Amino acid sequence: MMSNPITIGQLYPGKMQPAVVQRDRHNAANSKLHPSGTFKELLDEKLLKFSNHAAKRLEQRGIELKGDQLAQIHSAIEKAAAKGSKESLILMNDMALIVNIPNRTVVTAMDNQSMKDNVFTQIDSAVIIS
Repeated sequence: MMSNPITIGQLYPGKMQPAVVQRDRHNAANSKLHPSGTFKELLDEKLLKFSNHAAKRLEQRGIELKGDQLAQIHSAIEKAAAKGSKESLILMNDMALIVNIPNRTVVTAMDNQSMKDNVFTQIDSAVIIS
């Protein structure tokens, strides 16, 4: 049996703007999906973050990441995480990113010019996005 959401407006007519309130059954289902961890921990597992260093490098080098590129980077991080990677080099078009996989944090970013004659160290994997 599927329950319908109750709105605040139905509970207290005329006193508040309607907002959807989910019943306990829905919350119980979510707790089965994520048995432990705070909301912040769950959110941090999914967000792509940029260190201060990486943000400065992106700005200095004129690198702009668009929505589809961010989605590709996220997908690359998920693949690297599935293989147990800790620090990964992600090569995409004419840029390179070093990413701390467990923290989902871009540590540094390089454009094509900055990559030339460069040696990438302290990585355990590489993901190439074409």
